[in-house]
Amino acid sequence: MSEQAFTTVITGANRGIGFELSAQYLAEGWQVYACCRQPEAASKLQTLSANPALTLCQLDVTDWASVKGLAIHLASTPVDILINNAGLFGGDRQSFGNLDYDRWLQVLDVNTLGPYRVSTALADSVARSTHRTIVNLSSSMASIQDYSSGGGYIYRSSKTALNMVTVNLAHDLKPRGITVLAVDPGWVRTDMGGPNAELDPEQSATGIRAVLEQSSVATSERFVSWENKTHPW
Repeated sequence: MSEQAFTTVITGANRGIGFELSAQYLAEGWQVYACCRQPEAASKLQTLSANPALTLCQLDVTDWASVKGLAIHLASTPVDILINNAGLFGGDRQSFGNLDYDRWLQVLDVNTLGPYRVSTALADSVARSTHRTIVNLSSSMASIQDYSSGGGYIYRSSKTALNMVTVNLAHDLKPRGITVLAVDPGWVRTDMGGPNAELDPEQSATGIRAVLEQSSVATSERFVSWENKTHPW
Protein backbone atom coordinates (compact mmCIF):
# COMPACT_ATOMS: atom_id res chain seq x y z
CA MET A 1 0.00 0.00 0.00
CA SER A 2 2.55 2.57 1.11
CA GLU A 3 5.85 2.70 2.96
CA GLN A 4 4.13 4.00 6.06
CA ALA A 5 3.50 1.26 8.60
CA PHE A 6 -0.22 0.86 9.18
CA THR A 7 -1.76 -1.44 11.77
CA THR A 8 -4.60 -3.93 11.68
CA VAL A 9 -6.17 -6.00 14.44
CA ILE A 10 -7.83 -9.21 13.23
CA THR A 11 -9.94 -11.47 15.43
CA GLY A 12 -10.31 -15.17 14.68
CA ALA A 13 -6.96 -15.01 12.91
CA ASN A 14 -5.89 -18.59 13.51
CA ARG A 15 -7.53 -20.05 10.38
CA GLY A 16 -9.63 -19.42 7.30
CA ILE A 17 -10.32 -15.85 6.25
CA GLY A 18 -8.74 -14.39 9.38
CA PHE A 19 -5.47 -16.18 8.74
CA GLU A 20 -5.44 -15.20 5.07
CA LEU A 21 -6.11 -11.54 5.92
CA SER A 22 -3.25 -11.66 8.41
CA ALA A 23 -0.90 -13.13 5.80
CA GLN A 24 -1.89 -10.61 3.14
CA TYR A 25 -1.56 -7.56 5.36
CA LEU A 26 1.84 -8.80 6.53
CA ALA A 27 2.90 -9.16 2.90
CA GLU A 28 1.86 -5.53 2.35
CA GLY A 29 4.10 -4.38 5.19
CA TRP A 30 1.41 -3.77 7.81
CA GLN A 31 1.77 -4.34 11.53
CA VAL A 32 -0.65 -7.18 12.26
CA TYR A 33 -2.11 -8.07 15.64
CA ALA A 34 -3.53 -11.54 15.00
CA CYS A 35 -5.96 -12.52 17.73
CA CYS A 36 -7.40 -15.88 18.70
CA ARG A 37 -8.31 -17.80 21.83
CA GLN A 38 -5.23 -20.06 21.85
CA PRO A 39 -2.37 -18.51 19.88
CA GLU A 40 0.07 -21.11 21.19
CA ALA A 41 -2.00 -23.78 19.39
CA ALA A 42 -2.47 -21.76 16.18
CA SER A 43 -0.09 -23.78 14.02
CA LYS A 44 -0.81 -21.86 10.80
CA LEU A 45 -0.17 -18.51 12.48
CA GLN A 46 3.04 -19.88 13.93
CA THR A 47 4.33 -20.28 10.37
CA LEU A 48 4.19 -16.48 10.05
CA SER A 49 5.75 -15.75 13.43
CA ALA A 50 9.22 -15.11 12.01
CA ASN A 51 7.88 -11.85 10.60
CA PRO A 52 8.59 -9.15 13.22
CA ALA A 53 5.49 -7.22 12.09
CA LEU A 54 3.25 -9.99 13.46
CA THR A 55 2.08 -10.00 17.06
CA LEU A 56 0.02 -12.94 18.27
CA CYS A 57 -2.58 -11.95 20.85
CA GLN A 58 -4.72 -14.10 23.11
CA LEU A 59 -8.32 -12.95 22.82
CA ASP A 60 -11.68 -14.41 23.74
CA VAL A 61 -14.30 -12.06 22.28
CA THR A 62 -16.91 -13.38 24.75
CA ASP A 63 -14.79 -12.40 27.77
CA TRP A 64 -14.82 -8.70 28.61
CA ALA A 65 -11.67 -9.02 30.73
CA SER A 66 -9.84 -10.53 27.75
CA VAL A 67 -11.09 -7.78 25.45
CA LYS A 68 -10.10 -5.04 27.90
CA GLY A 69 -6.68 -6.66 28.24
CA LEU A 70 -6.19 -6.31 24.49
CA ALA A 71 -7.30 -2.67 24.65
CA ILE A 72 -4.79 -1.96 27.40
CA HIS A 73 -2.05 -3.69 25.40
CA LEU A 74 -2.88 -1.49 22.40
CA ALA A 75 -3.53 1.71 24.36
CA SER A 76 -0.65 3.57 22.68
CA THR A 77 -1.09 1.94 19.25
CA PRO A 78 -3.22 3.55 16.52
CA VAL A 79 -5.34 0.80 14.92
CA ASP A 80 -6.01 1.64 11.27
CA ILE A 81 -8.33 -1.28 10.54
CA LEU A 82 -10.14 -3.47 13.06
CA ILE A 83 -11.46 -6.65 11.44
CA ASN A 84 -14.07 -8.44 13.53
CA ASN A 85 -13.80 -11.86 11.92
CA ALA A 86 -14.17 -14.33 14.80
CA GLY A 87 -17.39 -16.28 14.38
CA LEU A 88 -19.32 -19.51 14.83
CA PHE A 89 -21.90 -21.20 12.60
CA GLY A 90 -23.79 -23.03 15.32
CA GLY A 91 -24.03 -26.62 14.14
CA ASP A 92 -26.75 -28.54 12.32
CA ARG A 93 -29.69 -28.02 14.69
CA GLN A 94 -31.00 -24.79 13.17
CA SER A 95 -34.39 -25.71 11.73
CA PHE A 96 -37.90 -25.09 13.04
CA GLY A 97 -38.55 -27.31 16.06
CA ASN A 98 -34.96 -28.54 16.15
CA LEU A 99 -32.84 -25.89 17.85
CA ASP A 100 -30.05 -26.04 20.40
CA TYR A 101 -30.92 -23.04 22.58
CA ASP A 102 -27.67 -23.05 24.54
CA ARG A 103 -25.74 -23.10 21.27
CA TRP A 104 -27.88 -20.21 19.98
CA LEU A 105 -26.88 -18.08 22.95
CA GLN A 106 -23.23 -19.02 22.46
CA VAL A 107 -23.30 -18.04 18.79
CA LEU A 108 -24.98 -14.71 19.58
CA ASP A 109 -22.30 -14.05 22.18
CA VAL A 110 -19.50 -14.64 19.66
CA ASN A 111 -21.03 -13.30 16.44
CA THR A 112 -23.00 -10.31 17.73
CA LEU A 113 -21.80 -9.25 21.16
CA GLY A 114 -18.17 -10.10 20.39
CA PRO A 115 -17.69 -7.52 17.63
CA TYR A 116 -19.44 -4.91 19.76
CA ARG A 117 -17.16 -5.61 22.73
CA VAL A 118 -14.00 -5.38 20.64
CA SER A 119 -15.17 -2.30 18.72
CA THR A 120 -16.04 -0.34 21.85
CA ALA A 121 -12.81 -1.36 23.58
CA LEU A 122 -10.61 -0.34 20.63
CA ALA A 123 -12.57 2.68 19.39
CA ASP A 124 -10.07 5.14 20.87
CA SER A 125 -7.16 3.37 19.16
CA VAL A 126 -9.03 3.31 15.85
CA ALA A 127 -9.89 7.01 16.16
CA ARG A 128 -6.18 7.89 16.50
CA SER A 129 -5.21 6.12 13.27
CA THR A 130 -5.00 7.13 9.62
CA HIS A 131 -7.55 4.73 8.11
CA ARG A 132 -10.00 4.70 11.05
CA THR A 133 -12.00 1.70 9.85
CA ILE A 134 -13.96 -1.07 11.56
CA VAL A 135 -15.28 -3.98 9.51
CA ASN A 136 -17.66 -6.63 10.81
CA LEU A 137 -17.67 -9.79 8.72
CA SER A 138 -21.34 -10.55 8.11
CA SER A 139 -23.04 -12.92 5.66
CA SER A 140 -25.51 -12.87 2.79
CA MET A 141 -27.58 -15.11 5.08
CA ALA A 142 -28.12 -12.06 7.29
CA SER A 143 -30.24 -10.26 4.70
CA ILE A 144 -33.93 -9.93 5.60
CA GLN A 145 -34.91 -8.53 2.20
CA ASP A 146 -33.06 -11.21 0.23
CA TYR A 147 -34.40 -14.25 2.09
CA SER A 148 -35.26 -17.39 0.15
CA SER A 149 -33.63 -20.56 1.43
CA GLY A 150 -35.03 -20.88 4.96
CA GLY A 151 -33.41 -22.53 7.98
CA GLY A 152 -30.24 -21.38 9.68
CA TYR A 153 -32.08 -19.77 12.60
CA ILE A 154 -29.01 -19.51 14.80
CA TYR A 155 -26.45 -18.23 12.32
CA ARG A 156 -28.85 -15.99 10.40
CA SER A 157 -30.17 -14.25 13.50
CA SER A 158 -26.68 -13.65 14.88
CA LYS A 159 -25.46 -12.03 11.67
CA THR A 160 -28.66 -10.01 11.13
CA ALA A 161 -28.25 -8.67 14.65
CA LEU A 162 -24.60 -7.91 13.86
CA ASN A 163 -25.75 -5.82 10.90
CA MET A 164 -27.86 -3.71 13.26
CA VAL A 165 -24.87 -3.36 15.58
CA THR A 166 -22.85 -2.23 12.56
CA VAL A 167 -25.38 0.48 11.70
CA ASN A 168 -25.45 1.68 15.30
CA LEU A 169 -21.66 1.76 15.53
CA ALA A 170 -21.44 3.64 12.23
CA HIS A 171 -23.87 6.24 13.54
CA ASP A 172 -22.17 6.63 16.91
CA LEU A 173 -18.58 6.66 15.62
CA LYS A 174 -19.06 8.83 12.53
CA PRO A 175 -18.41 12.06 14.52
CA ARG A 176 -14.97 10.61 15.32
CA GLY A 177 -14.24 10.00 11.65
CA ILE A 178 -14.53 6.22 11.94
CA THR A 179 -15.91 4.18 9.04
CA VAL A 180 -17.91 1.08 10.00
CA LEU A 181 -18.95 -1.53 7.43
CA ALA A 182 -20.56 -4.96 7.31
CA VAL A 183 -18.88 -7.11 4.67
CA ASP A 184 -20.06 -10.48 3.38
CA PRO A 185 -16.90 -12.51 2.65
CA GLY A 186 -18.78 -14.86 0.33
CA TRP A 187 -19.10 -18.62 0.53
CA VAL A 188 -15.53 -19.59 1.33
CA ARG A 189 -13.76 -22.94 1.56
CA THR A 190 -13.02 -22.86 5.28
CA ASP A 191 -13.92 -25.10 8.21
CA MET A 192 -17.23 -23.23 8.37
CA GLY A 193 -17.91 -22.95 4.63
CA GLY A 194 -16.92 -26.50 3.77
CA PRO A 195 -15.03 -27.99 0.81
CA ASN A 196 -17.73 -27.25 -1.78
CA ALA A 197 -17.75 -23.48 -1.28
CA GLU A 198 -17.23 -21.14 -4.22
CA LEU A 199 -14.19 -19.16 -3.06
CA ASP A 200 -10.84 -19.91 -1.54
CA PRO A 201 -9.76 -17.77 1.43
CA GLU A 202 -7.19 -15.90 -0.68
CA GLN A 203 -9.87 -14.65 -3.10
CA SER A 204 -12.16 -13.55 -0.30
CA ALA A 205 -9.43 -11.80 1.68
CA THR A 206 -8.15 -10.00 -1.41
CA GLY A 207 -11.67 -8.74 -2.11
CA ILE A 208 -12.23 -7.63 1.47
CA ARG A 209 -8.99 -5.65 1.45
CA ALA A 210 -10.03 -3.97 -1.80
CA VAL A 211 -13.36 -3.00 -0.24
CA LEU A 212 -11.58 -1.46 2.73
CA GLU A 213 -9.13 0.43 0.53
CA GLN A 214 -12.09 2.08 -1.21
CA SER A 215 -14.04 2.86 1.95
CA SER A 216 -14.32 6.19 3.73
CA VAL A 217 -16.53 7.77 6.33
CA ALA A 218 -18.71 8.96 3.44
CA THR A 219 -19.38 5.30 2.54
CA SER A 220 -19.84 4.14 6.13
CA GLU A 221 -22.93 2.27 7.33
CA ARG A 222 -23.01 -0.11 4.34
CA PHE A 223 -23.56 -3.84 3.89
CA VAL A 224 -21.51 -5.03 0.93
CA SER A 225 -20.09 -8.20 -0.57
CA TRP A 226 -16.40 -9.03 -0.90
CA GLU A 227 -16.77 -7.69 -4.45
CA ASN A 228 -18.03 -4.35 -3.05
CA LYS A 229 -21.57 -4.92 -4.30
CA THR A 230 -24.31 -3.53 -2.09
CA HIS A 231 -26.34 -6.14 -0.21
CA PRO A 232 -29.95 -5.49 0.81
CA TRP A 233 -30.34 -5.27 4.56
